[in-house]
Amino acid sequence: MPQDPDFELYDNVGRDADQIAAARYGIATRGDLLRWARRDSEAFLAEHPLPDKPLPSPDLAPYLAALAAAQTPAEVSAVTQHLLDAAEPALRAVSDYLFATAQWRGRHRGAVKGSPPKLLMEAASRGLSVAAIADEADLRTLRAAYDPAPTPNFPPRGPARASTALPPTPPHVPPAGPAPSR
Repeated sequence: MPQDPDFELYDNVGRDADQIAAARYGIATRGDLLRWARRDSEAFLAEHPLPDKPLPSPDLAPYLAALAAAQTPAEVSAVTQHLLDAAEPALRAVSDYLFATAQWRGRHRGAVKGSPPKLLMEAASRGLSVAAIADEADLRTLRAAYDPAPTPNFPPRGPARASTALPPTPPHVPPAGPAPSR
């Protein structure tokens, strides 16, 4: 199997577990793969510059302060729902991008389970699942506070009476039809 000229077998001195395993099996590490991809995409990125800064992170301070001050499940729910509403556009945008990546050049057509397009589609779905799971947890908390399951009314425990252990006797019904003759 020909190896990339940039790939060298590593000795174990100063190497992490990923590098040691890669050397043992003769495969590239995650770092190797990303480094090679950066090298091979330099010209492309020069033509299509992308922001160097990470996407802006939401300021969670107001949400955390409100959560710390919350006294009831309703108040916690209000904070949670506001945060989910604020985060939904970013989660949807990332999900949409991952889905578009999975569909890039039709790679998703006929792709088998575990293939990169299927993994990207799964990631796109799970990205939105985060908000759905958090919403479900919030609703369960509210249901427990506002609409708990009814408790069954069982008769008080005590010695069983003989009459209650048997079904009631049916009422006397006259026989239908002619009476039997002798």
